Amino acid sequence: MEKLFKGINIPRMIKIRQRFAREALADISRAIRQELDREEIMGRIKRNDRVAIAVGSRGIANMPQIVKEIMMAIKERGAHPFIVPTMGSHGGATGEGQTEVLAELGITEESTGAPIISSMEVVQIGVSENGLPVHMDKNAYTEADAIIVTGRIKPHTSFRAPYESGLAKMIAVGLGKQVGAEIIHAAGVENIPFRVEEIARVAIEKSKIAFAVGMIENAYDETLKIVAIPRERIMEEEPGLLDEAKLLMPSIRFDKCDVLIVDEMGKNISGSGMDPNIIRRNYSGSLTYHPLAQRIAVLDLTRESHGNANGMTNADTCSRRFFDKIQFESTYPNPLTNRLAQSVKIPMVMENDSLAIRAAMKTCFDVDYSQMRIIRIKNTLELEHMLISECLLEEAKANPNIEILGDPEYMRFNEDGNLF
Repeated sequence: MEKLFKGINIPRMIKIRQRFAREALADISRAIRQELDREEIMGRIKRNDRVAIAVGSRGIANMPQIVKEIMMAIKERGAHPFIVPTMGSHGGATGEGQTEVLAELGITEESTGAPIISSMEVVQIGVSENGLPVHMDKNAYTEADAIIVTGRIKPHTSFRAPYESGLAKMIAVGLGKQVGAEIIHAAGVENIPFRVEEIARVAIEKSKIAFAVGMIENAYDETLKIVAIPRERIMEEEPGLLDEAKLLMPSIRFDKCDVLIVDEMGKNISGSGMDPNIIRRNYSGSLTYHPLAQRIAVLDLTRESHGNANGMTNADTCSRRFFDKIQFESTYPNPLTNRLAQSVKIPMVMENDSLAIRAAMKTCFDVDYSQMRIIRIKNTLELEHMLISECLLEEAKANPNIEILGDPEYMRFNEDGNLF
């Protein structure tokens, strides 16, 4: 195998820092309490109510703290909160798996003070205007006097619409569990936003959703805004919050490169493992991006993913350590639910990080292997610091939002050929 890589040498890399707007909330507890203390919000919770807090599977900044503050506010009203995992088919589409996903995000009964009641069982609560059955988590629907929906509002990885990744999707897909997720995806990616909207509207009307708590984050994965929205205004206010979130999205501030190295991908980072909005590549074909890289090498799968490697098809090469962490029983519920079988095609598997990177380099078209443009990021959430090859230095120097932090150095590999 080694002879196939003769002359393919990984270039020296330079550490840089990208600058983005960094406004963020200084006091998370105060911000959430200010929102909850409004009468039109917490006034909807009555003494002795059982209150379901719907919590999803994404790695949202400060989420354990936000959930705990909601729980404490409910208890102060003399009501009784419990947490319902709200994540469609994630966690291997099992109740136990979804509880484990929350635990990996730091959300447990011990950390929040509220029990977690997890099941994949749903009840049908209505029918949408186009005849779609509307389902909801049975525990939230039948065991609660009120439901509070939580979620981060941000651009979706596969489509553009007034409702993308946010509260409406949490209601239609998350609370709908695997059954709801499958109905949402059954007509293809292009129809997801329409189905999300019509199902969410019926679910709000037919259930005991009291209000929603939405979060917006800045480019550094920090909480910028927390807003509590009464049930009757959720669908009205979410599009404007989505517009705000789109303006805050981080990016890789280079026009193009030959190889993008991604140290880790995972479901806690993006539904697609690597956010297509960042890598500018999407297996669904539903969005067109200005291409960033000819080849993408992914080196590891996050522990929080529990072996779910959905979206790995966006990579061209991967390391053996990435491949060995794939658990197909956790990975396949996603494509079996959303019908995007192409999302789990396996990249070229190389024995170590060095070979995965060099294989990505080797398979590029029309390049000088001694002058390769390479970018290395930790993941698609953390884009402040990264490494670039020397060939990208002049482009970096010309960008006022990029700071050069070091001198060119070769990346260090251990005796197994994996990066330190």
